[in-house]
Amino acid sequence: MIRMNTPKLGKLEEIKNLRVAWTHEARGFTTWLAQEENMTLLGEALDIEIAVEEQEAPVGGFRADIFATEVGTGRRIIIENQLEDTNHDHLGKLITYASGRNAEIIVWVVRHAREEHRSAIEWLNNHTDENIGFFLCEVKLYRIGDSDIAPKFEVIEKPNGWIKKQRQIEVTSATGQLYLEFWIAFREAAQENAEFSKVFRLGKPSNRRDCHLYLGMSTCYLVPSISAKKKIVGIMVYVDGNLDLYEQLKTRKEKFDRMVGEGLHWDKASKDGWAQLMIAGADPADRGRWQEYFAWLMEKALRLREAVLECVK
Repeated sequence: MIRMNTPKLGKLEEIKNLRVAWTHEARGFTTWLAQEENMTLLGEALDIEIAVEEQEAPVGGFRADIFATEVGTGRRIIIENQLEDTNHDHLGKLITYASGRNAEIIVWVVRHAREEHRSAIEWLNNHTDENIGFFLCEVKLYRIGDSDIAPKFEVIEKPNGWIKKQRQIEVTSATGQLYLEFWIAFREAAQENAEFSKVFRLGKPSNRRDCHLYLGMSTCYLVPSISAKKKIVGIMVYVDGNLDLYEQLKTRKEKFDRMVGEGLHWDKASKDGWAQLMIAGADPADRGRWQEYFAWLMEKALRLREAVLECVK
C-alpha cells in the first residue's frame, strides 16, 4: 500500500475588524492602498490597470481619498474608502467627487456593503451612461494560524456593460481575428518567461493592434504593437500628455540606444511623444515567426523598462 504524505493544513480565519491592520482610514488604509503593489491587487479584482495620480485630491471644499487614471486609456478614476459599513454620507461623497473630477470609473471600497447601498450602486449602473461605471468592493482580511495578515478585495457590484465586455471580445474582421490570436499567443509566451512576467502584467488579449505594459507611471508606458497592413511588429515608449518627461528622456537617447542595443526613432505631437523600435521585414500574418517576434518584444520591453526607470530615477 502506498502511503500519501498529507501536509499539515491550517484553518483560514477572517479578521472582521479592519482596524487591526489600519487604525486610521485616511492615514492608514488610503496611504497603504495608494502604494503600487496594493493598487495592483485592487486593479486585478476590478480588471483595471490603475495608476494613482493624487491622494486626498481636492474637489471643491472636499477631498477625495484617491484620484487615479486607467493605464492606457487615461480614464479618470475616483476611489472612496470606508473601513466600516457603507452609509449614505459616503455614497453622497462618492457621487460628489465623481462629478467634481469628471470621473468615468467610480470605486467604493468598504468593510461591508449594506443591501440598500448595493441596490443604489446597481441602480446607478443601470441608469447612467454606458461610459460610466460604479464599483462596490469589500476588503477582507485573512490569516492562517499565526501567519501574516493577508488582504483580499471582493467585488460586490460592477457595471453591467463591464461584464459583457469581459465575457466576449468583438472581432469584426479577419484582421481583428489575427490580432486577437497574436496577443493570446503572446500572453502565453510571456507567462513562460519568468523575467518578463515578474515585472509586467498583461491584460486580457484583444483584437486591437497594440497592448500596454505598465511602468508604474501614469503618463509613461510601453506599447508593443503590430500592423498587418503595414507589416509592422514593434514597441514604443509612449509618453502621454507630458512633453517635459518626453524631452527629459530624449536628452538621454544615446543612453537608451546603448541599453536597448538599437537606435530608437523619436517623435512627438502637440501633447504626446514616443520613441519606437521595429523589426525590419516583419509580418504579423507569418505565424511561423511569432515566437521570434514574442522573444524580441519581451527582450526589448525589459531593456526599455530598465532604461526609462534609470533615466527618471
